[in-house]
Amino acid sequence: MSEIQLGIYPLRYEDVTSPFILRKKIYPDMQKNYYWSDDFSPEFYIAQAKAGFIAVTDIYQGRELLLPEIQFSYALLHFEELHISRKVRRLLSKKNLSLTVSTDNITAVAQKIQTYHRQSWLTPNYLKILQATQKMKEDFQIITACIEENGDTVAGEIGYIIGNTYTSLSGFSSREKAYRNYGTAQLVLLARYLQENDFAFWNLGQSYMPYKFQLGARQYDRSTFLKLWFDNI
Repeated sequence: MSEIQLGIYPLRYEDVTSPFILRKKIYPDMQKNYYWSDDFSPEFYIAQAKAGFIAVTDIYQGRELLLPEIQFSYALLHFEELHISRKVRRLLSKKNLSLTVSTDNITAVAQKIQTYHRQSWLTPNYLKILQATQKMKEDFQIITACIEENGDTVAGEIGYIIGNTYTSLSGFSSREKAYRNYGTAQLVLLARYLQENDFAFWNLGQSYMPYKFQLGARQYDRSTFLKLWFDNI
């Protein structure tokens, strides 16, 4: 498959592990954000994540591809700027909600995410990558962060820890009326958890979704993000 056919450029393991290619060719090029790869190995996934990319999947001509994105801007939450809405404050004061952070239920949470999102990019192949990365590197860890009630996981997400940073991948919350605002409560509890465990910041990824800024996140351009990123991973 050629880059002309797809309209975006291929990305190899050698690219994301080369400081020269990253700093001289990829990072300064503000005309490009998405790249494609057919490398579904855990080694490539970890390398592109450490380089600041956030990968999703898509189908092109019947073939599933990984689409690592080095974003034009990122939404980052510094925990002292966390904003908790009145509705969520009331919910947290009324309910004794607790957050469970785990490395053992990735498959179950992924299934919840796939059900919640009609067209989820967290495909079975993507899940296999996440599972394969477990225990490969001491400084890279896939986790889930969930709220459970009545024996069911009603809100949660999957993300990864690199160094002193946490990056969200995808999440879900129950659509049942009884669990209204539980999704936001899960985010608040996760922010508190990260702060209590001395994380530098939370990388929320793409910076166009209002809920991230309602939570207290700020937008950082690519170059500023990368400086913060490499200072903390």
